[in-house]
Parts: sequence; structure tokens; C-alpha cells
Amino acid sequence: MSLAEQMDTVTDGAAGTVDRHATTRTFESTDPATGAVVGVLPVHDDDAVRETVERARPAARAWAELGFDGRKQRLNAYRGYLARRMHELADLVHRENGKPHGDAILEITLAIDHLAWAGAHARKTLGSRKVRAGMLAANHAAYLEYQPLGVVGVIGPWNYPVFTPMGSIAYALAAGNAVVFKPSEYTPAIGAWLAAAWRAAVPDAADAFQVVTGYGETGAALCRPGVDKLAFTGSAPTGRKVMAACAENLVPVLMELGGKDAMIVDDDADVVAAADAAVWGAMSNAGQTCIGIERVYATSAVYDRFVAEVTEQVRTLRPGSDDEATYGPMTMASQTGIVRRHLDDAAAAGGRSVRGDADPSLFPNENYLPPAVLLDVPESSSAIREETFGPTLTITKVRDAEEALERANATSYGLGGSVFAKSKARGLDLARRMRSGMTAVNSVITFASVPALPFGGVGESGFGRIHGEDGLKEFTRAKAITRQRVALPVNLMSFGRPASATDAVARVMGMIHGRHR
Repeated sequence: MSLAEQMDTVTDGAAGTVDRHATTRTFESTDPATGAVVGVLPVHDDDAVRETVERARPAARAWAELGFDGRKQRLNAYRGYLARRMHELADLVHRENGKPHGDAILEITLAIDHLAWAGAHARKTLGSRKVRAGMLAANHAAYLEYQPLGVVGVIGPWNYPVFTPMGSIAYALAAGNAVVFKPSEYTPAIGAWLAAAWRAAVPDAADAFQVVTGYGETGAALCRPGVDKLAFTGSAPTGRKVMAACAENLVPVLMELGGKDAMIVDDDADVVAAADAAVWGAMSNAGQTCIGIERVYATSAVYDRFVAEVTEQVRTLRPGSDDEATYGPMTMASQTGIVRRHLDDAAAAGGRSVRGDADPSLFPNENYLPPAVLLDVPESSSAIREETFGPTLTITKVRDAEEALERANATSYGLGGSVFAKSKARGLDLARRMRSGMTAVNSVITFASVPALPFGGVGESGFGRIHGEDGLKEFTRAKAITRQRVALPVNLMSFGRPASATDAVARVMGMIHGRHR
């Protein structure tokens, strides 16, 4: 299916066969670099969302009945379809999100890898298995399995519009659920493309993955019509609203929220590698990465060398939409105001700013922001305390790695982080003690590329996990089953048991467990 055909599908209605009376409103998706219209999509209202979920309900049952092998076969077909059309999808990501084509390719590659892992590992992770019954139920066989929930709603972000939602979509589908996906209003055409690709690759299970598009009210509607779980990626304030809407019907939620991720650079760190990782982690995707690096705490032993190296690398960065650009525009124009406010606040508090050589007067529009490295910024500044989500990086000198860890953990967020230390033991020790759901040692963001590792945060960064075995189980309910193999002479769970039976059990328990103090 060509991009032109995909966009025809987008214009005709992203959810497929939704009743047309419910989708009379439309909205435009635009290129953040040029303002050009990328697609025209329906604004799905409450009725349209409800109809989509209702259509997904029988699809979920049929999808679950395919079993692990049947689902794996179809997920393989889907990832094959995506892999063959990777450049086509990357072109759409470049135009609708703004990131460079090469970065879009990397994002799609990661999503395909996760699709493969989820399909391949679902049976081993979720399939029925025997567990030890224990002494009191020795005459029983005990089984544990993980059953699909039914219909999972997914509300995705705009910064990684393929990879991030696929962390929920792929694992929910592999676990046997149907999915209704609401992409961000800033990248809806990408979501519609993914659903159209599913229909083309898996026509016999087309309704197992559907898309609804629109603004916040469409996402709110998805919380209400009877989904069995909702996975949300976005800001903490919006996450609270989503949770409140889901609470009305006791719909469980998975929250992947923001971050203020820190890097610790220890005395023995490879300074050049640390600087390269910090610049990439802070500036790639125009800094619009929830697990990107926003704060660096470098020990006094390496601070000057680290700042010099970062400064040198940042000077070569240039935002733009051409093939040579380092990163693209801000996808959401309003985010530029937050970034500028943090820069102004840091300057007012005495911070120094190191900027790249790119001349802002040559940028096509205000959506392009030059990279900025902030030094001597007090910990009370918004540039340190709040999520910036732009091409900025603060670097702070600390006495040692212990002080760095203390400052890194002094935040309400807890998503990802990074540690640079030559000593393996030291690096792992700092990583374990960093208050975050994920930490990379001598790299940045690597944990997101390992399908077997769970992805998620703590505190204001949310709860629940996607990816890995935890991600598969996140979209299931544990089912416990016992089967009596042989009957015992005395049934303890009966009104007909003799009075002496429980005394005998108490004596046995005392002999086995009573000696422990």
C-alpha cells in the first residue's frame, strides 16, 4: 500500500467502518517544519469511540481464540509489512513529527524488533504451567496462566509516534487482546497509517487493531466505553485526568509519564564518550524524549573536561528539515514557550548558557530551537526541577558521585537515567541506587532498545511496565487453577471433618515451622 493510498485511507476515516454520522468533524495534521497539511482526519466523538470499542469486543474474542501460534503468525506478517515499507513510514514520520528521516528509521526499527520479541515470547511468558501446590494441597495439581483482558485502549504520544505506542500495542496484541489506539492529535496520520497497515497485513483480524483520532475529548471518550485497560503516555497532569476518567468505571491504567532524567559522570569516566552520549540524549529529537538526558552531574575531577567536550560537540549541531540537519523542529509549537521560560529562569538565577553556532535568524520559523547548555544553574531553577522537553542540557559540578546521586534522586520524577564510570562495580552500584525505572551504564537510552527489559518509571513518571515479560503480563489477568488428583482420607475443607483433624494439622505446622525464630 503506497503512501498516497494510506493517506486516502486517513482522509476517509482512520477507524475504518465507523458510522459516518459520528465523524462529521475533521481536523488537519500539519508539518511542524512548513505548516503544510499532512492529512485530514475525523474527530471521533463519544458515539464513534463507543462503536469502535464495541466492534473490537468480538474481534478480541476471535483474536484470543487464534492462540499463541496463530497470533504470532499474524504479528510476523505485520512486522514484515512494516519492514518492507519502512522508508515510506519514515517519510510520514519526518513530515508529521519533524524528526530527521534517519532518526525515524531508527525509531521504526526498534518498534519492529519489539513486535518480533512480543510475538515470539508470549507463549513462554503467558502460557499455562504447573506450579508447586505445597504441603496443604499436596493432593492437588496447581496451574497458572495469564489470560487476555479483552479490549485495551492505548493513548499515544507525538514525540515517538511509532515506537512508544507500539510498546503497548504489540504486547497487548501478543497477549491476546484487541487494541483501540488514539494517537496524538499532532501525529494522527501516523496512527492511521499503522492501523491501515494492520488491515492490509492481517485482513482476517482487521478489527483487532483499530484507530480513533481527534483531540483530548476523543481520548477521554476512550476511557469510558468499556475498555478493559487503558495505557497512556503523556504528561503527569494529563495522566491524572485520564486516571480520573478511568476511575469512574474502575478501568485499570498503565501510566508512562514524563521524566527529568539525569546522568552521573564519575571520576574515572570516559569523558569523551560521556559527552557524546549526553549531547545525543539531550538534543536528539529536539530534546523531545521522555527518557532523554536533561541534567548532568559531573564530579569536580572531570567537570572542566566534560564541559569543554560538550561545548565543542554542541557547536556543530543545527536544527532543520533538510537531510544534513542534526534534529528537526519542535513538534508541538506551544512547547517552545516552556523551553524559553526555563532558559530565561536559568539566566535570571545566574546560570550561564552555551549555545551552538547555528544562527536562529536563519531558521524557517519559531518551531526551531538552537541547542543550549546551561551551567551554574541552581537546583531550585525550573530548568532543573521541571521537565523541559527541548534541546537543552544542564551541567552541574559536584564533589563526588555520591553527591551526584543525591541530586539526581532529588526529583519527583523517576523514569530513566545514565551513569558513566569505568569501574563496572561502581557503575552498577550507582545505577541500582538511582531512583528510576531504568538506568544505562556507559550509554544512554539503551534499555529502551532491549525488548526483554521492562520500560516504565516511578513517582511522577508513572507506573506499570511495557516491554519484556512484564509488558506482556501487564495486559493480562493471572488465572489460578487447581485440580484434585486424589481424595484424602480426611478433607479439611469440609464440615464433615473430625474435630481432631485441625489439631493434628496445628501440631505438624508447629514441628515444621515453629523452630524458626
